[in-house]
Amino acid sequence: MMKDVFGRTLADLRVSVTDRCNFRCVYCMPEEIYGERYQFLPKPELLTYEEIERLVRLFVSLGARKVRITGGEPLLRAQLDVLIAKLGGIDGLEDLTLTTNGYLLQKQALSLKKAGLQRVTVSLDALDDTVLENINGRKIGSRRILDGIKTANEVGLHPIKVNMVVQRGINDHAILDMIKYFKGTGNIVRFIEYMDVGTRNQWELNQVVDAAAIVRIINKQFPIEPIAKSYLGEVADRYRFLDGKGEIGIISSVTNPFCAQCTRARLSADGKLFTCLFSGNGLDLKTPLRQGADDEALLHLMHDTWSKRSDRYSELRSRLSETERSQPKIEMYQIGG
Repeated sequence: MMKDVFGRTLADLRVSVTDRCNFRCVYCMPEEIYGERYQFLPKPELLTYEEIERLVRLFVSLGARKVRITGGEPLLRAQLDVLIAKLGGIDGLEDLTLTTNGYLLQKQALSLKKAGLQRVTVSLDALDDTVLENINGRKIGSRRILDGIKTANEVGLHPIKVNMVVQRGINDHAILDMIKYFKGTGNIVRFIEYMDVGTRNQWELNQVVDAAAIVRIINKQFPIEPIAKSYLGEVADRYRFLDGKGEIGIISSVTNPFCAQCTRARLSADGKLFTCLFSGNGLDLKTPLRQGADDEALLHLMHDTWSKRSDRYSELRSRLSETERSQPKIEMYQIGG
């Protein structure tokens, strides 16, 4: 098994298929920066589905067992079900999932399921339309997203995880509303501490609602208890309701980093390998691939990069100066969350 300098193995691969998104969430792609004139990657710069399939096969041969399709918003990429079918045929791949904002999910859920997609994760930061519209920057309410979740459940793309990024003074008051709506449905809400991903969201520590506070808020009205994680490298701490009606997750990258157990690699839409969500630079795999490199040469590049991996940004965050924290980092929309 391939290991980095801290002995961490590769098990999870996130594959971005586009840097475009139909939302302008304030913590990812704020409208004032990513307006109508913003230039996203031209189509020739994107990896083709055949190129993605080839690279994923190589990553699986190096130990990856879980692949998650991300963006930007992945459902904006045309004929995504074609890629899903290609990846679903890779021997050794055990879990094929997708993260989406849910806006286009209702229309595509069935075709994705038929192609071989197993599960989806949906980003939903509030149920209240006013709050949600202010966050997503597109005046899009929750109804269409909830309809997408409903359809995804009906076609068998479950268990569905619903991700809520919690920001102090923005949507922290909506935590219990999310619990009330999804508790007992089989869907798992995951509350995520607001992170300093990228360099465009003006992140400050005082905007973070820490995991302990989230637990206290929930526990007062809906008693919960911690339970064991499902697998090595799972990022969310799991809690179950004492009445037996489901579970939630809390992702505490800021206050309780999980760098020591991180098993993730990320492939950007333009073919760069990133070994951390907070990386500044990635390894270009597209150029050698298009110049005719054989599998052995590509595997050598991947293995060499992972074996030198020493990322642990979240563990070091509290020791870094503001200047160090603001150094160039890949943006979330370029490699997924």
